[in-house]
Amino acid sequence: MSNVPAAFAATMHIRDHCLCLHAQRAARALSRRFDVAFRPLGITSGQFSLLNALNRPKPPTIGAVAEVLAMDRTTVTANLKPLERMGAVTVSVDPEDRRGRRAALTDAGRALLARATPVWIEEHARVEAGLDSAADALRAGLRSIA
Repeated sequence: MSNVPAAFAATMHIRDHCLCLHAQRAARALSRRFDVAFRPLGITSGQFSLLNALNRPKPPTIGAVAEVLAMDRTTVTANLKPLERMGAVTVSVDPEDRRGRRAALTDAGRALLARATPVWIEEHARVEAGLDSAADALRAGLRSIA
């Protein structure tokens, strides 16, 4: 019975101090906020990030996209499928390495990204305004962890 208060005290300490927990909670809150903003366009915040990661002069490999988004390749592949069905993205065999795949924005994907970017700019400005001068420090801290 004496272990229960100590265990609960540890739980409360972790709840109040755990950087991982606070980052997860913040990430979920931001995702929900941007999901709402992008809903009229029929995409999620994750799909916006994926479209952005594909917006390059040369179609990137799935591995390169995974690296930018800090995901594994199978997760990127799974997340590309709805965008393919929408006609926003194509995935093809990498001509330089037939074992690999490259993903590219279609004209419809570029148009969708062009419509979504002002939505992101507006919502992101609101998020930053709520952080006052802490936005740059937060970005720097998150980059140092990643």
